[in-house]
Amino acid sequence: MDALTQPIRGKDTLDQADLAAMAEALARSPDYRVLRRLVARRINVPTSGQEVRTGIVLDTETTGLDHRKDEIIELGMVKFDYTTEGRIVGVRDTFAAFNEPTVPIPPEVTAITGITDEMVAGQRIDDAAVAAFVEDAVITIAHNSGFDRKFAERYWPVFERKPWGCSATEVEWRAHGFAGSQLGYLLNGAGFFHQAHRAVDDCHALLEVLDFALPTTGAPALALLLDTARKKTVRIWAEQSPFELKDSLKRRGYRWSDGTDGRPKSWYVDVGELAVDDELAFLRTEVYLRDVEPRLQTLTAFTRFSCRI
Repeated sequence: MDALTQPIRGKDTLDQADLAAMAEALARSPDYRVLRRLVARRINVPTSGQEVRTGIVLDTETTGLDHRKDEIIELGMVKFDYTTEGRIVGVRDTFAAFNEPTVPIPPEVTAITGITDEMVAGQRIDDAAVAAFVEDAVITIAHNSGFDRKFAERYWPVFERKPWGCSATEVEWRAHGFAGSQLGYLLNGAGFFHQAHRAVDDCHALLEVLDFALPTTGAPALALLLDTARKKTVRIWAEQSPFELKDSLKRRGYRWSDGTDGRPKSWYVDVGELAVDDELAFLRTEVYLRDVEPRLQTLTAFTRFSCRI
């Protein structure tokens, strides 16, 4: 008699062992999927002699989307150790702190994050503590590094010198069986649910996603992210491209830079080094209709996602 067929005791007498057995039995059935509440990993130090590297998972909550004028209201970080194969083996430390902005928190931000003006009143993130926390990390990972890195760099220059990886864009999640790249989708795909939109909680959630073995490769998602982050990419600027071709550029993955941050006012795309020739051929034959030499920028994990690029 298994957990699904044996008599269920009274509601008040069910214990964790009962629930775990029921969940395990349901998980074995192709007709059910079981989501477990995410429990943050305990802090522990890897076994002596094990070769590991240290990374940081980072998340920010802010008053808005513009890194040039909006402000951080919460910073969350989890410091973890991982093997050369990309397997996470331990959590070294966590960091969570509020920061009071110079303006009231917009109601829509409070609705999403649950963070109120009262919660951040009088709070300030210790700059020295942030620098000390990330000092020994060899990579910083966020689930939208194009957003979080720009804010982090503005507040704490130590992040300018760190390589970054992006778990949202540097893993092709759909190709590995996931419904999308939103953190909630990924966490559910890994078999968990959690309280979203608080910085350190999202960090713990992302840690489990990164440690999830992809069904297509059998390796942790972190291994794929690290491999992608190590590779150089090239940013190609389609400056002065014909306006009427903007939809064609968008369909091909180009993004628009409005020029207000010091970068060119132009469409641009980031591609791998091996794809550069094909992209230049596209621009010459489909966009400019002549031989051109677009502006190229080589990016690495040290420069990718930075507000200076």
